[in-house]
Amino acid sequence: MSLSDPAAAPGASQTSAESAPPAKTGTDWWAELRGIFWLVVAVLLFHSFVAKPFYIPSESMMPGLLKGDRLVVSKFPYGWSWVSPSFHVFPHFSGRLLGRMPERGDVVIVTPPGETSDYIKRVVGVPGDTVRMVDGRLYLNGQPVKREARGETMIPVDPNVPCDGLRDHDPFGSHRVVRDGKAYCRLPVFRETLPNGRSYDTLDEGPSMEDNYGPVTVPAGHVFLMGDNRDNSADSRVARALNGLGGPVPWENIGGRAEFITFSYDGSSTWLNPLSWVTALRGGRAGTSLRPPEGR
Repeated sequence: MSLSDPAAAPGASQTSAESAPPAKTGTDWWAELRGIFWLVVAVLLFHSFVAKPFYIPSESMMPGLLKGDRLVVSKFPYGWSWVSPSFHVFPHFSGRLLGRMPERGDVVIVTPPGETSDYIKRVVGVPGDTVRMVDGRLYLNGQPVKREARGETMIPVDPNVPCDGLRDHDPFGSHRVVRDGKAYCRLPVFRETLPNGRSYDTLDEGPSMEDNYGPVTVPAGHVFLMGDNRDNSADSRVARALNGLGGPVPWENIGGRAEFITFSYDGSSTWLNPLSWVTALRGGRAGTSLRPPEGR
């Protein structure tokens, strides 16, 4: 049996330590890039299958939603389809995975047939419903939807709600008024209550091309969508050639349900002025729910 020489041990340890490679210093850029890549993947998956932010680009859902509002849209209430990924990268296919039909009154994100951009509209008709518009009044299954005049709303004028000019150039015509030195957009409001008891406010400025439509029966697997700003909305009443939805929309084109407003910009901010990012915020809109209440 041989024994190691105790005197040789320290020297051996010193030689081993001297031959060890030095520890790396500096940034491991490959590891950083991997981390960023997986972070981006996680965000895209969350946006595609759970919830994502959405920006209101037009006046079609006034008075409840203003141009410049930022929303949270949940992806899972209706299941998932080819429009669920944020960039619509899936090939078009019919139906949904673990899906259910939207309900009347839901505010939804929809991708028009043949497009990749998203619109935001309200569900007013579900499969089997017969939808008709007569002189601006909504009818479902031959019965007029309950409609109550609510007077006028006064929306502050800002770059996103200019409220001036001719009707052909501005969706609000000449509804601008001044109160105590501040300009407002004064618009007539009507409260609609659907057969399931859900209520919401609409705008009706008077006669328009979309005031008379149908009747049309919503086929299976489709929904009929309308904007709350009835005279200025490219929705199911409007032909595809005019950038509308061209009738009832397949439910697989519904990308999600609008839940609540996170914050809102009045359109006065600029990228080069960080202070304007704060001053352009509209007060009082954050947290507003977009789920219609039961008839009130």
